Amino acid sequence: MAIDLGKFVARFVEEARDHLGRLDAGLAALDAGRSDPEGVNEVFRSAHTVKGSARMLRLAPITETAHRLEDVLGGLRDGRLSYSPGLGQLLHRGVDSLSGLVDRLADTRDGATLPAPDEALCAALAQAAGSAPAASPPAPAAGLPAVPAVPAAAGVSAAVPPEPGSRPEPAFRAAETVRVRLEKLAALIKLAGEVVSSHARMRQRLVDARAVERDLAETAGTADRGRIHGFVAALKEDVEAQETLMEELYDQTLRMRMLPLSTVFEPAARLVRELARSVGKELECPVHGAEIELDRQMIDVLSDPIVHLIRNAIDHGIEDPGKRTAAGKPAQGRLALSARQDGGSVVIEVSDDGGGIPLAAVREKAVKRGLLTREKAEALTDSEAVDLVFQPGFSTSPVITDLSGRGVGLDVVKRRVLDDLQGAVTVETRPGAGTTFSLRLPLSLAVMRILLVQARGLPFAFPAQHVAEVVEVPPEAVVTVAEREATVLRNELVPVAELADLLGIPGRFTLARPPGPARSGILLVVLRVRAVKLAVRVEALLDERDLVIKPLPLHLRSLSLVSGMVTGGRNELVGVLHAPALLEAARRARGGTPRAEAATRGEARPRHILVVDDSLSTREIERDVLEAHGYLVTLAEDGLDGLAKATEGEFDAVLTDVEMPGLDGFSLTARLRQDEKYRDRPIIIVTSRATEEDKRRGVQAGADAYVVKSDFAPDSLMETLRALLG
Repeated sequence: MAIDLGKFVARFVEEARDHLGRLDAGLAALDAGRSDPEGVNEVFRSAHTVKGSARMLRLAPITETAHRLEDVLGGLRDGRLSYSPGLGQLLHRGVDSLSGLVDRLADTRDGATLPAPDEALCAALAQAAGSAPAASPPAPAAGLPAVPAVPAAAGVSAAVPPEPGSRPEPAFRAAETVRVRLEKLAALIKLAGEVVSSHARMRQRLVDARAVERDLAETAGTADRGRIHGFVAALKEDVEAQETLMEELYDQTLRMRMLPLSTVFEPAARLVRELARSVGKELECPVHGAEIELDRQMIDVLSDPIVHLIRNAIDHGIEDPGKRTAAGKPAQGRLALSARQDGGSVVIEVSDDGGGIPLAAVREKAVKRGLLTREKAEALTDSEAVDLVFQPGFSTSPVITDLSGRGVGLDVVKRRVLDDLQGAVTVETRPGAGTTFSLRLPLSLAVMRILLVQARGLPFAFPAQHVAEVVEVPPEAVVTVAEREATVLRNELVPVAELADLLGIPGRFTLARPPGPARSGILLVVLRVRAVKLAVRVEALLDERDLVIKPLPLHLRSLSLVSGMVTGGRNELVGVLHAPALLEAARRARGGTPRAEAATRGEARPRHILVVDDSLSTREIERDVLEAHGYLVTLAEDGLDGLAKATEGEFDAVLTDVEMPGLDGFSLTARLRQDEKYRDRPIIIVTSRATEEDKRRGVQAGADAYVVKSDFAPDSLMETLRALLG
């Protein structure tokens, strides 16, 4: 991919001027005899940095001059040279020459227009670096070519008198940019975020004023009511105007710390090519969406996960050229980096066209490590098996290499993205076709969108990126399935849990009256982490707004369910709940589901059921129901996966959804009926599609029963299954 170097010129000019200032200060200290070894080392590093940055941008004159300057400073650092007035004069001239070149670059923004390096100066620097003995100073300036303080090579012309009546040019021009230390900028952004966050108290004052207006509506006189109404209306306008200004202030402040993803992607693309060459593989690395900007705070954390995914793709994903050719692929592999904006989030993808994640090896490794029994491992869907690679230290690599297989698995990526970046990770892998890791991230961590809720009288908060939806359902819509509650939402059976129970809040806790009118239904906040959903029951929604998330104090950081704190409208501290930990707590809570033994039904062996559904939550609930009644269960994540597993194995019955990508349930049923093994095996369609036409299509395709998810009753399903199995 061709890299546009021009957009980095302005940044290079800023950085170079900063280093040139350090060089001037360091040389002044050497002139005054105040320098020490670390001071010499610092000026050496500055020259080295300018040289390296200029080389990357192909600025040959600056590279050559800085390189010669670096050689002399390296001699001083190593003790091969001793500082003298003559050497100091030469070094000052070198810095002046660099300054002139950088100024010329700042004016033109085009490295191709830079003049050639000053050959006499570079020759003198090279001579000083290589000819002077360590114990004696080099000859004074008499033996060196005279170099003007501001050389012509720097592109500075001789002074010309201004024309009469014209405004003279200033001797010095201020830079268009100002360098600000990152910690100062971070403090400013934090303060702006606190201002936005504290505005919640003003909004609460408006709510209080409206309540007072309502309370006095009947007792106050007409004139008083008019004044009160006018005051509340004016307060509302002031609060809204101030909110608009503060949000604009915060957006402008945060924009100061935003950087394009090119600062991560372009070095990563070079890393891809270098690592590929080091292991004898051929790779191209296209980059898309590098212009999208993220907060610098996030970009600093993002580098590690991206590098880790690149290393894994090169070591595990992309095959050797010979294997690729034998498989009918081009010898050159492809590892793409891309980004796109999706609402208030950024989705970053690292995709390769390699062999895909070896799911059989993943299952086998999970069994060997004792994470799962062999029966459980074989029953996992492909997406569930992929999730195993995020276990700490999990690796399928048989040997330790420089790239991966060192016991530092993808748990590093998961921890950084979920915990440090408040994001989510999803994986899509196709055998023989490649793997895509998707990272969904907020634009910034300084202020985040927060949903405030109430559970047993206490306020709690959820980061908005983990909230899929908020719904109110009638009590009868929540059913008990395998000793736990669930409800049907958009063709999915989603488990339901009481938020207060997950948090361990005792039922005797004093309840505060939920705000707003009394509800007749059940209020559910649907959380989503990767492909898993959980509906948590809450009493009320309190607010939704942008807030600053404060870290937990040290003595509270052991609370795995709480990731931080925010300040509520009445200045109270509210815990921000960690959605992945809540889903894990709910999973542990239902882990003790009883499993009946097949022997209690007098069966010689347990019946084996294939469950096909593209919703992970629905698959898990149906598996729990079936396992609770003693059946063995294999899960398939869509119609094509179900057809492949049914063809490879043999099942006593099939439960399938209708709406699935690739191959829907009607088509799957029809295809299975063409297979001799499944000509007479029970096939039950479980779907949210309840029209008579859909039911007729199911019967015509060959289904033995049609169960509507909104009427889902486990006992009825089991009776139907037992009747069909005979």
